[in-house]
Amino acid sequence: MSGIKKMKKIISFFSAFSIIIFLNACASKNVGTFGKGVSISFDPRTVGMQIDDTIMQKSLIGRLTFTEKKYFLAIQVEVLDGRIFLTGKVEEPEEKIKITKMAWETKGVRSVNNAIEIKGNSSFKSAAQDVLITSQLRTAMILSKKIKSSNYTLETINKKIYIFGIAMNDEERDTVIEEANKIYNVKTVLPTIYLVSDLSRNRN
Repeated sequence: MSGIKKMKKIISFFSAFSIIIFLNACASKNVGTFGKGVSISFDPRTVGMQIDDTIMQKSLIGRLTFTEKKYFLAIQVEVLDGRIFLTGKVEEPEEKIKITKMAWETKGVRSVNNAIEIKGNSSFKSAAQDVLITSQLRTAMILSKKIKSSNYTLETINKKIYIFGIAMNDEERDTVIEEANKIYNVKTVLPTIYLVSDLSRNRN
């Protein structure tokens, strides 16, 4: 019996060792490339965090590929301590929204930074109006003492404002939606807001 236990410990050790080697190899290839505009000279994460992030990354890539095979090459996904960074290009604005929503639905997510670019062209006037709506809501959220604005991703397309993020409580979530509805020229407010208490990393 003791021999079996010893064998299990050896197997467990080598499995963990293999994972560490794999993660270190990945890190050495991707130093300084944690998302667009995010650069680090070393990996500050623990081995456990690296494993969690790798699982999140593979999970999201798998779901994106299952949804559209073209996303496997068109979209780049990086995860750092539960924070998802998306880069790449898509044809339509609605695709960016769909990908953002999928990222927020990933188990363990803490934030989403979507730097995906749109290939399709829209009129300058329409694009300018959308940018103005987004900036107005972002400003209102920054000024509000009830909202932790860094926890949200905002996208406006054809005067429809999409809100993705994490609220500390029901009051914050309601305040975000209320501020969005106050913005002039907004047609529709479409929120996808999770509560901190609902996040997988906060469940025991």
